[in-house]
Amino acid sequence: MEKKKMLFVFNPKAGKGKIRGNLVDILDVFARAGYEITIHPTASQGDARAAVVERVRGVYDLVVCSGGDGTLNEVVSGMMSCDTMLPIGYIPAGSTNDFARSAGISDSMVTAAENIVNGTGYYYDVGKFNNEYFVYVAAFGLFTEVSYGTDQDMKNLLGHMAYILEGVKSLSAIKSYKVKVETNGRVIEDEIILGMIANSTSIGGFKNITGTNVLLDDGEFEVTLIRRPANLKELNDLAMALVSGKMEAPCMYTFKTDRMTVETEQRVKWTLDGEFGGSHNKVEIVNVRHQLQMINRKK
Repeated sequence: MEKKKMLFVFNPKAGKGKIRGNLVDILDVFARAGYEITIHPTASQGDARAAVVERVRGVYDLVVCSGGDGTLNEVVSGMMSCDTMLPIGYIPAGSTNDFARSAGISDSMVTAAENIVNGTGYYYDVGKFNNEYFVYVAAFGLFTEVSYGTDQDMKNLLGHMAYILEGVKSLSAIKSYKVKVETNGRVIEDEIILGMIANSTSIGGFKNITGTNVLLDDGEFEVTLIRRPANLKELNDLAMALVSGKMEAPCMYTFKTDRMTVETEQRVKWTLDGEFGGSHNKVEIVNVRHQLQMINRKK
């Protein structure tokens, strides 16, 4: 009987090298499940995506990746550009692992591996961002001013934003962007300091900040736009909302949508799943429903 074939892509540096103490046990789980394993450790940004695009066509039955949200983004983006969509297994090894939190994937690496070989395929939505993709969040504004070079920055993302707002002595110190958003017949034009389009219950390690009744397979994003505070009271209300994680303030727009366009007068830097997503004047964001099949725990 021919063995099932797996491509295992992992980031050896994610989570301060978290996988090093678990790699042998993970591979043992896969081998005992009857998989012939091709191992690909990533060496640089974009390597995980390239590995999927170059290797996956007609060769493998399953792709498993281990790393942070950025590694998962690369693997999913690579898969989305292939002719055939294979199921994906994910072993979280980053510091925040927002998608894993939202999808209920175990933070034990060996348990996550066992759930991949014994689990069930679930279909999740994927975000299309012009010609790129994101798994759980696309954002611009204060979000993207944080350096994502260290895990701690990502882990304390919202805390960092709240700190910025609390420390502002003048409203003029807050950078904003003239934004026009069109979504399902609705038009919003305002001075926006933060835009967040999410398919997740966790952002930056903070749970429940994308709203209530969040589903990862309903074909809709949870959108938060924060306009420039009009006065110091609004600024204080916004800082309190960020600190508490209760995303309700007079200067917030919150809604659900399956597609939207965002236009800005100047080029704006975006982040996709915590990684730099380029600078754009106009982006079209579409929810591609049930596109990602991920093998997870048993039902």
